[in-house]
Amino acid sequence: MRFAKAHGLGNDFVLVAESDAPADPSAWAEALCDRHRGIGGDGVVLHAAAAGGVRMRLLNADGREVEISGNGLRCLAALAVREGRAPGDHVVHTAVGPRPVKVHPKGGASYTVETDLGPPRLASAEVPIDLDPPRPRVVDHPLDVLGRNVRVTATSLGNPHCAVFLDAPPDDAEVAALGPALERHPLFPRRTNVEFVTVTAPGEIRVRFWERGVGPTQSSGTGAASAVVASVLNGRTGREVGVVCDGGRLEVAWPEGGSVRQTGDVTIVFEGDWLA
Repeated sequence: MRFAKAHGLGNDFVLVAESDAPADPSAWAEALCDRHRGIGGDGVVLHAAAAGGVRMRLLNADGREVEISGNGLRCLAALAVREGRAPGDHVVHTAVGPRPVKVHPKGGASYTVETDLGPPRLASAEVPIDLDPPRPRVVDHPLDVLGRNVRVTATSLGNPHCAVFLDAPPDDAEVAALGPALERHPLFPRRTNVEFVTVTAPGEIRVRFWERGVGPTQSSGTGAASAVVASVLNGRTGREVGVVCDGGRLEVAWPEGGSVRQTGDVTIVFEGDWLA
């Protein structure tokens, strides 16, 4: 089985043709993502040809199939251009709808990719977060987590997110404690991705990530976008924001009433044959 390995600012993926995946890919994807006995990755992107571009399915490192990944989407877009299967401007079809991309080669196997991630979903039922009565927005909502009062802003870019604002970036121990507790909080019926956000300027935020089904990640495409949406909703930033992640920087814009647009780099690091 042929595969490619790529990453978006350290958030890494194994990319495999969908036709090469088993009918039940959960345990197989978990084996591919194992960093000691497999290829290693935060997830597996299954891909196939589709109208106007390519189609993707995403399995996290724990083998669960999920809706979308901003970084995984950009990695696949770059691979499709590299292999001549799509032009620079094309569409990546995801489980939550088509996402237009523009791929710009940087030289070698590195690319800058612009993505239209669509409008954010803000209603509690659409994130989803179980609140009774449902709310049109979930902004600065208090949750009891590990005996602490944590205030979260819940959003969705096709997958669930919650942002927590902190005065300074958390250390690894705090991410490892709060991340899984928030991911599996009973108010999130499909679990959630978690962003720990520190505002450093009106046009810049520093974010650390705990990703659903993965754990700590060096960056997250939809997480960075959701962190910007949360920052705007809380009046903490403008609508064009640089997001500084552990693995690098993403540029995010959310025009009023419009789609979230994101620009970031990806690198295809190697290709090979899976023999196991």
